[in-house]
Amino acid sequence: MDYSAYQHLVFERKDDGILQITINRPEVLNATNSRLHWELSHVWLDIAQDDATRVVVITGAGRAFSAGGDLEMIEAMAGDPANVGKAFKEAGDIVYNMINLDKPIISAINGVAVGAGLAVAFMADISIASEAMRITDGHLRLGVAAGDHAVIIWPLLCGMAKAKYYLLTADFIDGKEAERIGLVSLCVPADKLMDKAMEVAIKLARGPQDAVKFTKRALNNWLRVAAPAFDASLAMEMLNFFGADLKEGVSAIQEKRAPKFPSTT
Repeated sequence: MDYSAYQHLVFERKDDGILQITINRPEVLNATNSRLHWELSHVWLDIAQDDATRVVVITGAGRAFSAGGDLEMIEAMAGDPANVGKAFKEAGDIVYNMINLDKPIISAINGVAVGAGLAVAFMADISIASEAMRITDGHLRLGVAAGDHAVIIWPLLCGMAKAKYYLLTADFIDGKEAERIGLVSLCVPADKLMDKAMEVAIKLARGPQDAVKFTKRALNNWLRVAAPAFDASLAMEMLNFFGADLKEGVSAIQEKRAPKFPSTT
């Protein structure tokens, strides 16, 4: 499989059929621009056809996993049906293509993870957080409904009470708290993160491959049951890109101040 066309993902083959993917826009904390958003939606289809890969480990370059959507991309979507439609499809593809990939995915969450980056981190089959990890779903900070991935998986991971609290408040969560409430599989010191991720990857890569694949497929039926709720959340998020709150949310983030959403006045 030739991955040379990818611009913002770096691929490194390890022993035992392990493929390490690094999200590589460190100068902007690996924020997802339009190209990276497409790459994160499409790469799982290529991996499905890659006979040399048994297990995927995905992480971020530098001090972040991925700091959410690039504000230029978000501004380009505001009120634009074509760009909203593109993002709607790709956001769904990130989730469904990760669910349907029969090879296990491990996320090594090395720092900030928000938005589409957080979707990749949490849709992974095993998520390993650094103690330095800081995540927020972040959508409500922007003035849009929680979409991307949260509705399909957060209630299963941490329960409805915690899911509602953190999705409605958009409060940040660190690695230790995420492990405590069940949002991530494991939390380890920052300097042990990649070692632990590779240790788990080797265990899976040396295990019975059909059994690993079939177990993932069967467990992911819980997520498939939640697909209608996810589709609704994604559609509602996209509707907010035509509202007035989004512009204020973007401005508040750019100006590093609390938002004053028009819908609250």
